[in-house]
Amino acid sequence: MTEFKPVKEGKVREIYDIGDSLIMTATDRISAFDVILKNKVADKGAILTQMSKFWFDFTADIVPNHMISVDVKDMPEFFRKDAFDGNSMKCRKLKMLPVECIVRGYITGSGWAGYQKDGTVCGIRLPKGLQESEKLPEPIYTPSTKAEIGDHDENVSYEKTIELLEKQFPGKGEEYASKLKEYTLALYKKCAAYAYECGIIIADTKFEFGLDEEGDIILGDEMLTPDSSRFWPLAGYQPGKSQPSYDKQFVRDWLKENPDSDYLLPEDVIEKTADKYKEAFELLTGKKFS
Repeated sequence: MTEFKPVKEGKVREIYDIGDSLIMTATDRISAFDVILKNKVADKGAILTQMSKFWFDFTADIVPNHMISVDVKDMPEFFRKDAFDGNSMKCRKLKMLPVECIVRGYITGSGWAGYQKDGTVCGIRLPKGLQESEKLPEPIYTPSTKAEIGDHDENVSYEKTIELLEKQFPGKGEEYASKLKEYTLALYKKCAAYAYECGIIIADTKFEFGLDEEGDIILGDEMLTPDSSRFWPLAGYQPGKSQPSYDKQFVRDWLKENPDSDYLLPEDVIEKTADKYKEAFELLTGKKFS
């Protein structure tokens, strides 16, 4: 049996090169403020992978994605064991683009902080009088750069994404930048409308894209998981304050309140986080997580 080692390890994911494709494994690690926490959240990796699969299937009509299979039977023998079953995805190889495609449908987090300061979010001027957590008149596209572990992503303008892409792909910068914005907004609008009917508000999220061998833009990485998005329960939603969440904002809030925690969470916070991930999965997919 051929053994494989990760060719890349991120804050949560491990990527294995199996020749013609990749295996992307979501671990039970959790990160906040670009730091990997000392705890793990049981079943988190499987929830992230299965939720991404759900969304990739749901949005295949908008843009192709990198998913091939989440069945370990379709993977080399090395991956046909419990450690990879359910939390691994066989994916197409892509040349990833140097832009984090962030879309915001509600004003919260750093966006709310920026708006309070000067009435803008990532340089985009918004109407006066918005309240915290209020739905925006239209979703806004606020891209950022991609940071290495330990560094912070940097918000950039749409025009800057053209420059970044043009530098890497001469003659294609404007075309690629335009498509990234178009796909990002279309994906968000379709998925946010669906989630709302399921009782979940998707306040904001981020997508990542790459190019296949033909130069076509393909959706990659993860999609609309509690790690890459802010999910709020629709029940009880009320603008003018921060909202309870199904995502790791719960962890971020606890860390802010406990600055001396050294990124070690108490067991009850870990259990509540796991429960929130499972509840979001079940509401969105209509399936019981097991």
